Amino acid sequence: MRILLVEDEVKLARAMRRGLEREGYAVDVVADGDEAVYRATETDYDAMVLDVMLPGMDGFEVCRTLRERGRWAPVLMLTARDAVEDRIRGLDVGADDYLVKPFAFGELLARIRALIRRGARERPAVLEVDDVVLDPATHRVARAGREVSLSTREFALLEYLMRHAGRVVTRREILEHVWDYDYDGLSNVVDVYVGYLRKKLERPFDRPLIRTVRRVGYALGTG
Repeated sequence: MRILLVEDEVKLARAMRRGLEREGYAVDVVADGDEAVYRATETDYDAMVLDVMLPGMDGFEVCRTLRERGRWAPVLMLTARDAVEDRIRGLDVGADDYLVKPFAFGELLARIRALIRRGARERPAVLEVDDVVLDPATHRVARAGREVSLSTREFALLEYLMRHAGRVVTRREILEHVWDYDYDGLSNVVDVYVGYLRKKLERPFDRPLIRTVRRVGYALGTG
């Protein structure tokens, strides 16, 4: 298993490299964000250990850039910061896990093993289907470059449809994941909210987006 370690503290990087190599990992070490982006773009890594505070491009920007380029190796972010906002920001730009310094090496190993088990699954921080872009972190939606204002529930419905683009999702599935209650066979709340989305995302642009599959549910995008 090959790991990219991005850490500018020389002593810490050296110690981590020795420990990881003793566990059987092949480890490449870089000390700045630009080099990290280059290495991770050119090489397929099984996981990345990425410090937040780096010279030049910081860890947040490194992670965001790699995700935008379609590089999906699992990322464990390291930081001396313990602020909730930093952890949220790291996860929102596409990191998979977060570890605050100082940490026990055994915990680092356990987290790396867990990330490698997940594999390099595609999990974009920003969703794009056709000409619709949805950013879960900022709760912003745009179609054809034009921002569209959605309510919280409309946003949740659109996000669910976009995460399952290309397949038909049933009303039951939508209710359970967006409204979190069981489908009673009578509620038309899904149809009502699909109507709201159509009013905001189809009519002003004169282009369809959500397809109705009679007696089943809805689909977004080509199926």
